[in-house]
Amino acid sequence: MRLCLKHNIRFSLFKKALWLGSVLLFSLLSVNTWAYAQQTPPDMPVYVVQPGDTAWSIAQRFSISVDDLVTANGLDDASRLDVGQELVIPGLFGVQGYLQTIEMPWGETIRSLSRKYALPLETFIRLNRLTSPAELYAGANVILPVREQQPLTGRRVTLRAGDSPLEVAGTLGISSWELAFRGDAVSPVLLLPQDVLLVPGESDGPGALLPAVAALDGDTSVVQGQTLRLHIQANERIQANGALLGFPLTFFADTSTSGLVALQGIPALQTPGLYPVRLEIKEPDGTTYRFEQSIAVLDGEYAYDPPIIVAPELMDPAITAPEDQQLYDATAPVTPQRYWQGQFVPPVDAAYVDCWPSRYGNRRSYNNSGYVYFHTGLDFCGQVGHPIYAVADGVVVFAGETVVRGNMSIIDHGWGVYSVYAHQSEIDIQEGEVVTAGQLIGKVGATGRVTGPHLHLEVWVNGVQVDPWQWLTNTYP
Repeated sequence: MRLCLKHNIRFSLFKKALWLGSVLLFSLLSVNTWAYAQQTPPDMPVYVVQPGDTAWSIAQRFSISVDDLVTANGLDDASRLDVGQELVIPGLFGVQGYLQTIEMPWGETIRSLSRKYALPLETFIRLNRLTSPAELYAGANVILPVREQQPLTGRRVTLRAGDSPLEVAGTLGISSWELAFRGDAVSPVLLLPQDVLLVPGESDGPGALLPAVAALDGDTSVVQGQTLRLHIQANERIQANGALLGFPLTFFADTSTSGLVALQGIPALQTPGLYPVRLEIKEPDGTTYRFEQSIAVLDGEYAYDPPIIVAPELMDPAITAPEDQQLYDATAPVTPQRYWQGQFVPPVDAAYVDCWPSRYGNRRSYNNSGYVYFHTGLDFCGQVGHPIYAVADGVVVFAGETVVRGNMSIIDHGWGVYSVYAHQSEIDIQEGEVVTAGQLIGKVGATGRVTGPHLHLEVWVNGVQVDPWQWLTNTYP
């Protein structure tokens, strides 16, 4: 009995010492953690105000109204927020702790992000109030709980046809059941070929794509009438293609970035909303992977031109339709060689570069019709005989007379990009001729369906007329 009592006393002292040591160790480890990790996590969702935040931007980020944000936090003046101030975010039932937001990257899905941040899929969906995977489009706000540690998973592994989950797990040093857990499967036998799993290790790229893809980048939103860019950086020699808005996405090797690039114009009359970008990527061994992610098309907020009165026969579909088809046919081929380098140059003299009788995308009414038309190019001021210059290097594919566009020339710049010059009084190039940026190619005129002399410039990107000014002020790809 005495021996047992002595043993119990020693064991009790040991437990107390162990407890005190744990408290001390925790205190030491907590000294360098960031400010709001030093205190007990709140039992409600809380956002910490960052530099540049406003009540409006925070409300928009979390999909709530400013009034709800003000009421939940008892704010006297919503226009005055202090950096570091903690705000309760109403409406996120069942969620607690500090919150952060990130921009939805290209190449990720709901599942891959939930894996990457070790967040249960159900919690991720509830936190972001998702009703459809399409809501997490490229560039969308994604709400995540703040973690002191880095994401627990990051290296991608793809199950090939014929791969045994047991063998794959063995090479990773984990059990097949842990592998199944990382694939959101209740059993290893339910893991499917081509499923991309995130396993312990350094992050190596987009979590929803094959490991051969090191990065997928692009515009996270695009305005009606503008040009979308997509760039794939690969670890291996892959092939890629895709589709957007019914147009095929063609990827070309870009020597300046050692990757693949696709450019696609967005129609000026495209209804704003979310649209899927569909990609198909093929590895050297023939393995093909399909991926889909939505992108937001935004309203261009184009102006309305005053009604334009022209000769009725110039609006006759019997005349306009064949000419439109001629233009579509001329700009349809996709030349695999890129001729242009850098930013497009102005097509007119410096005195007229900033003078535009009508901008691209402006909504138009002809002969008191409804505003069902839009301006397909950018008009530059000029008088008959003023010089016209090629905007970039290329090959002339058309030079001749038309009814609506008057004397017109078309230059192929490669990769499905074309420039069109209409209403000329004189054409100084011919079909098949190679031209360089800034070369004299014609003279301003008033031929075709016009109300006065000017240069009508169009830029086509893979079958779509886009805003030329975007190409005159930005460098592609």
